[in-house]
Amino acid sequence: MEAETHELVPETPSVALEPVEAADPVAYEALGGGSNGGVDGDLSLVLDVPVELAVEVGRTTMTIRETLAIAPGSIISLDRMAGEPVDLLVNGRRIARGEVVAVDEEFGLRITEVVAAPGHPAHP
Repeated sequence: MEAETHELVPETPSVALEPVEAADPVAYEALGGGSNGGVDGDLSLVLDVPVELAVEVGRTTMTIRETLAIAPGSIISLDRMAGEPVDLLVNGRRIARGEVVAVDEEFGLRITEVVAAPGHPAHP
């Protein structure tokens, strides 16, 4: 005698959808003009927070084959000319440009231009 198999299909309740009225637009307070907890532009709370500075001399694109072929003595061409300003990056964001200089036995950077952040004037 063969056992009968039955497929159980859960019932899906029917839901009547009602039209929804458009929501009223939300008015947000502009940032920067109001109170910010009494700090009002005081940066003293973050002055000791460390940030990473890097000087970017240039960039290039290479294939994996070319990258694996790099050995001592290899020369990699970059997208900048010799003597062209280099970028000073803070946490990966360019904030200034300058010239590479030698300070005693180490490299340094002489700032020649401060890059303006969007909405802020540049420094001379």
